[in-house]
Amino acid sequence: MDNNIAALSYDNMDETCTLYVRSPSGRYKLASDEQILAAGRTAAESLVSQLSPVDQPTKVKQFFQAKLAGLGHECAAFLYLDSRFKPIRYIEQGSGTLSQASVYPREIVKTALRLNAAALIMAHNHPSGITEPSMADLNLTKHLKHALALIDVRLLDHVIVTAASTTSLAERGQV
Repeated sequence: MDNNIAALSYDNMDETCTLYVRSPSGRYKLASDEQILAAGRTAAESLVSQLSPVDQPTKVKQFFQAKLAGLGHECAAFLYLDSRFKPIRYIEQGSGTLSQASVYPREIVKTALRLNAAALIMAHNHPSGITEPSMADLNLTKHLKHALALIDVRLLDHVIVTAASTTSLAERGQV
């Protein structure tokens, strides 16, 4: 399911808007694309507070979109949650190539146990710009959900991110 969240990426940067960064010496200079995207990823932290439950799907999708949009390779990220669905930690645990990222359910389970997580939300980006899940995406979701269920950890969603939109597999009934 697509939404209309605007995101900054290499695909849709507005070249008419000039942004500046301050150097350590205090002088302002033109911001690079990398600096702009890095600032956006940092600013995403304000969308998901560690003090509040993650109960707004739109904010979760915006959070993952700000973190993952604009990357030139696939990256899988996880937001680990406590029993009241408050964030424990955001971790990027799988990066890959232009069209795939390696995610190992065993490693996700180990991390969930180490963090004492009760639930998690997975997301990954599609640099192609297409948010439709692949068969590999659906299979991973199924295997990860099963592996996590064995240790009483819930997989709440798997969000696919592009620069212009997101798809929630939970909203589509595919989690």
